[in-house]
Amino acid sequence: MSVSPASLRLLSVLPGFLLAACDRPTLPPPTEEGIPWALAEHRHRTISNLEYSIELEVPRESSLPVRGRTVMGFGWNDPDRHPLVIDFMRPGERVESVRANGVAAAWTPVEDHIVVDPGALLTGFNRVEIVYEAGDEALNRAEDFLYTLFVPDRAHFSLPVFDQPNLKASVTWTLDIPGEWRAVANGPPAEMSNLDDRKTLSFLATRPIPTYLFAFAAGRFEEDAELVDGRVIRMFHRETDTALVARNRDAIFQLHGAALAWLEEYTGIAYPFQKFDFVLIPSFQYGGMEHPGGILYRQDRLMLDETATQAQVLGRASLIAHETAHMWFGDLVTMSWFDDVWTKEVFANFMAAKIVHPSFPDIDHDLRFLLAHHPTAYDVDRTEGANAVRQPLENLREAGTLYGAIIYQKAPVVMRQLEERVGPDAFRDGLREYLQVFSYGNATWPDLIDILDRRSEEDLGAWSRVWVEEPGRPTVTVSRQGDDVILAQEDPARRGRVWPQTLGVALVREGRDTVVQVELVGRRVRISGGSTDLRYALPNASGLEYGLFLLDDPSLEYLSERVGGLEPALRRGAAWVTLWDQVLEGRTTPGAFLDAALEALSREEDELILGRLLGYVSTVYWRLLSHEGRLERAGQVEEAMWRGATGDRPVTARASFLGTYRDVALTPEGVSRLERLWSGEERLPGMPLSESDQTALATELALREVEGWSALLDRQEDRITNPDRRARFRFVRPSLDADPEIRRAFFESLRDPANREREPWVLAGLRNLHHPLRSASALPLIRPALDMVEEIQRTGDIFFPQRWLGATLDGHNEAEAADIVAGFLSESSGLSPRLRGKVLQSADMVWRSASMASGWNR
Repeated sequence: MSVSPASLRLLSVLPGFLLAACDRPTLPPPTEEGIPWALAEHRHRTISNLEYSIELEVPRESSLPVRGRTVMGFGWNDPDRHPLVIDFMRPGERVESVRANGVAAAWTPVEDHIVVDPGALLTGFNRVEIVYEAGDEALNRAEDFLYTLFVPDRAHFSLPVFDQPNLKASVTWTLDIPGEWRAVANGPPAEMSNLDDRKTLSFLATRPIPTYLFAFAAGRFEEDAELVDGRVIRMFHRETDTALVARNRDAIFQLHGAALAWLEEYTGIAYPFQKFDFVLIPSFQYGGMEHPGGILYRQDRLMLDETATQAQVLGRASLIAHETAHMWFGDLVTMSWFDDVWTKEVFANFMAAKIVHPSFPDIDHDLRFLLAHHPTAYDVDRTEGANAVRQPLENLREAGTLYGAIIYQKAPVVMRQLEERVGPDAFRDGLREYLQVFSYGNATWPDLIDILDRRSEEDLGAWSRVWVEEPGRPTVTVSRQGDDVILAQEDPARRGRVWPQTLGVALVREGRDTVVQVELVGRRVRISGGSTDLRYALPNASGLEYGLFLLDDPSLEYLSERVGGLEPALRRGAAWVTLWDQVLEGRTTPGAFLDAALEALSREEDELILGRLLGYVSTVYWRLLSHEGRLERAGQVEEAMWRGATGDRPVTARASFLGTYRDVALTPEGVSRLERLWSGEERLPGMPLSESDQTALATELALREVEGWSALLDRQEDRITNPDRRARFRFVRPSLDADPEIRRAFFESLRDPANREREPWVLAGLRNLHHPLRSASALPLIRPALDMVEEIQRTGDIFFPQRWLGATLDGHNEAEAADIVAGFLSESSGLSPRLRGKVLQSADMVWRSASMASGWNR
C-alpha cells in the first residue's frame, strides 16, 4: 500500500479532529487562522458543483466601505453533518446576515471563518446568501480606481468564499460603480444600467476557476481594443501620455496575439475562456497576474519609453507570454493545493521562453534562457535558506512564502532538462494529455510525472526526487589527471545526493575546440585524452547545466583573462556566470573580475551579455568593494559607462550603459554630468529622456545630496504630469531627504499597514533609505525592519516579504550589518522555517559582501 505526501499530511493534522468527531458529529473541521489543509480536504470531499454570484457596491470615496452580497450555490454531502466553514476575514465585524436556502442561518465567527450551523443545510444543492462589508485588504483601493488581487489565499480577506484552489467555481460579478468609471471582470459584460451618477454592470458567469483568480478592476480607465486573428482583445489603462500609448499599442496587441496563437498550436486546445481583456495598473505589485478574462499588468512593464533597453523589450514579450500561458497552465488546469503552485509558474516561464522565439529571430534564445534563469536561481540555491522546488504546505496562510526564484527561475531549467530526457515530441504529447484530462479541474505534479513516465524509459520519479523535492545544487569540480579531465560531483549539504544531468563540456586546445556530451549520473566521470595542451575546460558550455561549477586553476586563469573573446556567445555567457561563482566562492577577487568585465564591455556586442555584465559591475562596485576601493575605481567605471552611452551602438545598448552610469556616478565630474542631463543642459543624441528617466536622475542627485537638492525635487515634482506617478513621487520623497531623522520618520510610518498598501512605493522608499551612500545612517533601521517581517508576511502580497528584506539589506556590506542579521536569526527561534529561509536567502549576500569589503567573519 502506498501513501501519498498529501495523505501523510492529512494523517498528521487530523487525529484529534477525527477522534473528537466520533464523539461529537457536529464538530467543525479545523478552523484556525488561514485555510489549513485538513479543512480544505474536508470541504473538497463534501462540496461540489460550486457557483458564486457576487454583487458589490463601490462608493466613489475610497474612505467609504464597499458593501457586498454573495450567493453561493453548491452541492453538499457530509454524512456527519459538520458545520459549514466559509472563509472570510473578520466576520464578526463585517457580516450583516447569513441565510441558507431562504432561511436565516445560525452562524459563529471563528478566526477568519464563518461557521454555519448545519441545521439550515440540505443534503443536495444549497444556496447560502451572505450580506457583508467587503474588506479592503485585497481590494487595492486608490482615489479613483481599485483592483482585486487574491492570490494565493486573499480572496477571503475581502469576500466570503471557500478559499482553496481545488474548489473551482463559476463566478458572476455585478458591480455598482460611479457613472464615469469603467470596469472589467472575469466574465464577458452582459448588461449595464444607469441611475443618476451611478451605473451597474453585470458580467456573465465564467467557466470554473479557483478563488485566487476571481478578479475585477474598476475606475477611471481608458479603453482600447483591437481585432487580432479574429479575436477582440481589449486593453484598459491609466496612462496620460498619448504618444507613449501610441508608440507601444501595436506591439502590445501583436505580442498577445502571437502568444495565443502559439499556445493554441502547441497545446492543441483553443483559448479556454470566453474573452481576453487586460488592465494596466500603475505600481502593480507584480509584473502581471493571470486572471482569466482580465489579466492585470504593471503599466510600466508594457508601456516602454523610447530609451527602453533590449532587456526591457524582451522582458515585456516574456511577461505577456508568461501571463498568456497561464490561461492553460494554472487557469484551465489548476494545482490541487499550493504545494504545487510551482507547476503553474514553471510552465508559464518555460512556455514563455519558447513563445518569444518567433518575435525575436535575431536573439540567441538559448543564451537568453541561461541568463534569465541560472544567475537568479543560483542567488538562492547557494544560500543556507535554499528551498526545494516543491515544498510541503500545511496552511494557505504561508503559501506566499513558497514563491521566489526557485519556482520562477530554477524550475524552468529543471523542466527543460526533463524535456530533453523525455524528448520534445513525447513531452508535448504528455502535456496535451495532461491538459485534456484535467481541463477545468485540478492536478498534482505526480499526475503529470505519471503521464510523462509512460512515455519515457527513465525512472522520472527518482529524477524528480532530487531535482524537484530537494533543495540546493550540486558542486561539480573540474580537475586534470594525467591526460584526462575529471568531473567530480559532490553534495554541498553532505547528504550523499547525486543530481543526474547531461553536461556539455567545452575542451579547448590550440586549434581545436570540441564539446563533449557527458552523462553525469554518479559521483565522477572521466573524459579520456582531454587535457593534453588543454587551455580550458568549461563543464557547462551548453548553458543548460545547473550547479556550482568549480574550475581547475589553469582554466580559471585562462578564462579570467580571455572570457570576453570566447565564441559562441552562449559559451561566453556561461563562462561569465561561472566566473561570477568563482568570485563569490573566493577563488578570484572582485577587483580582478571588475577589470575583466570593464575590458570586455568595451567590445561586447551581444546585448544579453552586456546587460548581465553591467549588473555584475554594479554589484561589485556597490557591494563587494570597500568605500575606499569604490572611490578609487569610480572614475574608471564612470568613464567606461559614459563611453558606452555615447558610442556607436544601438539605442537599446546605449540606454543600458546610461542606466548604469546614472547608478554609479560618484566623482564631482560624474555628478555634475547627472545634473546637466537632468536640467537639459546636456543631451544624448537619439536618446530623449522620458519623465521616468528624469525622475530617476532626480532621485540619484538627491541621494548624492547635491547643492539645492530639495529645490531640485520640487521642480521634478512639478514636471511629473501623470497623476499616478506624481502620487508615487510624493510618497517616496521623504526617503530621499538629507536629514536622517526625516528618513527615520518615513520608516516609522511604515509600521502602519495602511502606509504599506502601495508595496512598490514602499520598496522604492526602503531602497532609498538603505542606499549604499546612506547605509551607515540606516544601520539602526535594519533590526526593526527584520522584526517586522512576520507581520509583513501576514499582511502583504506574496512577493512582499522577500522584497522587503532585499530592499532593507541589499545596500549594506558593513560588518555591523552582517552582525545585525546574524543576531536576528540567532534570537528569533520562533520564526517559521520558510520565513527563516527567506531571511537566510537575503542575508547570504550581506555576509559575503561584508567578508570581502570589510573583512567580516561569521
